[in-house]
Amino acid sequence: MSELGAELRRARLERGLTLDDVQDSTKIRKRYLEAIEEGNYNVLPGNFYVRAFVKNYCEAVGLDADQILSQYGKEIPSASLETETEPSIAARPPRRSQPSQRSERFGKVGFSVLMWSFLILILILVYVFAIRKDSPPPKTADNNTSITDEVKPPSDNGTDQTAGEGRGTGTDTQGTGETAEPETEPEKPATTVTFREKEGNIDHYDVAPAGDHKLEIVVTNGQSWIEVREERKGGKARISKTVDPDNTLTYDLDKPLYVNVGRADNVEIKIDDIVVDDGNRPNSKKIIFHPIEDGSAANETGQSGTGGEGR
Repeated sequence: MSELGAELRRARLERGLTLDDVQDSTKIRKRYLEAIEEGNYNVLPGNFYVRAFVKNYCEAVGLDADQILSQYGKEIPSASLETETEPSIAARPPRRSQPSQRSERFGKVGFSVLMWSFLILILILVYVFAIRKDSPPPKTADNNTSITDEVKPPSDNGTDQTAGEGRGTGTDTQGTGETAEPETEPEKPATTVTFREKEGNIDHYDVAPAGDHKLEIVVTNGQSWIEVREERKGGKARISKTVDPDNTLTYDLDKPLYVNVGRADNVEIKIDDIVVDDGNRPNSKKIIFHPIEDGSAANETGQSGTGGEGR
């Protein structure tokens, strides 16, 4: 690894960023970023791109690009070497496309198949209309046929007995003197954390029902970069630093919160003691939690698959 690559890698790790994060912010392929860190510039598409890629890498990890290029300029290959050895493409004469006899033959065959298909379709339509024209009309019901059998009316004894039972039951109920039990308050619905969508490299979750919720970030195995911001990725910061293990961060989820952890395998994210799946990998994880304000919106999202599962 070159000194320039080591400096860039150190700055990236201090910010808790992975090569995938730098790739998302700079739009430079991951294999080119790895080649820059290892000092293997032959992998890059050309010497002309080396200085531009290094400058974008510096800006992504918070380094002064001009200072880095000046300090490690001797390690970066010169772009003039490539322009001298690059072959001229303009001298090559363009190839003229010649019509192929095979393509002409296939064109004639295709035209014949199309004409026969059209003729067969016309014959099928004529045959279908002829069958419909010759088919007999649907049968109608005979006016002399009775629709239902004769039904005898119920006997008076059965009616009186049923009515008497109903009246007797009502009298007994009124005579007991029992008072109606008071209605119990409905239980508060359980918290659900429902995946909504993935926007770029950020997962969006809806938290229901409306009300108070708690966000907990538990740092377990080792250190991890923790970033919590209000509303969105560039919102007001609640925290943005490296946190040691055996620490728990708690926040009120009274508005959307953006969460970015540098090492998902060292962190456990919970909403009201419900563990949210963060991948459990040694990479960064970015999530925005949206608390539901209207109770009806929570019903539309359905039951959460995350609510009962662990990491």
